[in-house]
Amino acid sequence: NRIEIIGSGLLIFIQIYLYIILGRIILSWFQGQFYRYPILRQIFSFCFVLTEPLMAPLRRIVPPVRLGMGYMDLSALILWMLLLVVRQLVGRLFF
Repeated sequence: NRIEIIGSGLLIFIQIYLYIILGRIILSWFQGQFYRYPILRQIFSFCFVLTEPLMAPLRRIVPPVRLGMGYMDLSALILWMLLLVVRQLVGRLFF
């Protein structure tokens, strides 16, 4: 069935995108190591290019939250939750 194929493709795309967001989050913790491990910088740049178009508008709506002497960017968490909702909707609509 074509509808199920489209639904399956969307679910796979969303799942891969969730992994890319997770990669960006984890690699952001190690930005100080990028000069020693250039491959980390390349992977982070790849994740950044793919996720920033959706995270930047969220960041304008929900600015980073102050935590002690630093700030916590919640845009990745918000995007993650939105994609989980979309994944549920796709599952209900296509299957």
